[in-house]
Amino acid sequence: MNKQRAQEIANSPIMADVTCDGVPVYIQHVDAENDTARIYPLDRPDQEETVALSSLTEASPFQSDGIHMVCPPSQQQ
Repeated sequence: MNKQRAQEIANSPIMADVTCDGVPVYIQHVDAENDTARIYPLDRPDQEETVALSSLTEASPFQSDGIHMVCPPSQQQ
């Protein structure tokens, strides 16, 4: 995850769908100088840790869940 997006999520009152190694987490603070974030698992707020921003992933609102869209071939006249 890039620094700017991580900072936006940390500052937002709206919860974002972020994971670290597949575990849903809350971003408490971003350290832009060190490219790290202070996080905790949503179900374990007592397990705070500092992780590299590169280990954080935000679910895309455009995930297809295995659905593939295919455009039909163009018809030449």
